[in-house]
Amino acid sequence: MITDDSVVLFQKMEGHFRLQLPFAVYNKPNAKKIIGVFQDNDLLYRIEDFTEVGFAFASFNSEEMILIPGNQSQIFTTDFEVKQVTDNVKTIEEIEVSDAKSDFMLLVQNGIDAIQNGEFAKVVLSRKETFSCPEFDLVATFQKLLQAYPTAFTYCFFHPKVGLWLGAFSEQLIQVKQKKLRTMAVAGTQVYQENVIWEPKEKAEQQFVTDFITESLHGYVSDTKVSEPYTMKAGNLVHIKTDIEADLNHSSDLKEVIKILHPTPAVCGFPKENAKAFILNQEGYDREFYSGFLGELNLDVEKNENSTDLYVNLRCMKIENNTVNLYVGCGITKDSIPEKEWQETVNKSKTMKQVLY
Repeated sequence: MITDDSVVLFQKMEGHFRLQLPFAVYNKPNAKKIIGVFQDNDLLYRIEDFTEVGFAFASFNSEEMILIPGNQSQIFTTDFEVKQVTDNVKTIEEIEVSDAKSDFMLLVQNGIDAIQNGEFAKVVLSRKETFSCPEFDLVATFQKLLQAYPTAFTYCFFHPKVGLWLGAFSEQLIQVKQKKLRTMAVAGTQVYQENVIWEPKEKAEQQFVTDFITESLHGYVSDTKVSEPYTMKAGNLVHIKTDIEADLNHSSDLKEVIKILHPTPAVCGFPKENAKAFILNQEGYDREFYSGFLGELNLDVEKNENSTDLYVNLRCMKIENNTVNLYVGCGITKDSIPEKEWQETVNKSKTMKQVLY
């Protein structure tokens, strides 16, 4: 249901896009409120020390840390009732491109070989699908994302110097409120079905992520609590998830902690630097803001308090002149099978394509 207030927000969204002014419109997981941050000018602001206030948008390689600053923006909030429709999603026919498949399977095999050679224990490899969408409608597509993924962080970000991005995903990079830190470990992917059974490879992949986070935060936090792994549903896919909570030490600052966590093993690998180097050398394309992070930096619009709530930019797409760039990836371990990893990326791409048609 679209309320009168939400009509105004969507009109503001369309108007800012037409005027080529930056904005971020988003809905937090399980929330029934849309938030819009609309910048008053077209300047490009960057994050320097994470004391800034506003909406953050950061790249995978951390070279681009963009901010829509709160003090240079108008902020709108509106109620929006979402009705989950993913149980009856449209079937998207996949046209298999043999070159894309063989190239990705070769990339995966190279990753497996590197693992067996001891270069790293896990690496997350991805690919980009590019296709035409001549009837792309910005607001309608965003509304479809809201309806399809009510349990996810759903967003639309635009800056004329950065591009137009949309996505819906459930992995939180970090939340900090009054020195209380929350994060999560997410890995493994299956198409949703009753009585999900996780393979040893998928359980091991998820444990990599959990161990990396808890071990990396040692010395920066105290009183760490880790939940048991459980199955999390995101649209028509499921993942393994572990919740992690801790108290942030008074001597620790947000910039240090984010540098430790990003990129996580869920989007990069482990050990991080070795896996990241392999990705940059082998994937053959620029991820840009895919597998980066985004969200509220020192800003809680609803409660008007200083808090940070950042999410990993996983299931997303970039729109360029009615051309869609769709990003999908999967975690590779020594037990990975290239054919199955390819199919995992196909399944992930279908979940995003359903909102375009």
